[in-house]
Amino acid sequence: MKHSEFRAAMQDIFGAYAASLAEDLVLAPLGSRTANQALADGESPGRVWAAICEVNELPESVRWHHRQAQHKR
Repeated sequence: MKHSEFRAAMQDIFGAYAASLAEDLVLAPLGSRTANQALADGESPGRVWAAICEVNELPESVRWHHRQAQHKR
């Protein structure tokens, strides 16, 4: 997953709350860092996205949203 795919998936799934979640939601699977902190520390966007999906208990179909959206283009 690219950084641009991560941001697009966040926007598609969470809408107006995407920026707030990335900035404020502490993700235990990433060492209790936020998505923005983890990305700034060099964590891969795919790992950050997986942690967001896990913490928010999103269905498997959402986990692969960025791949599905890519095929529609």
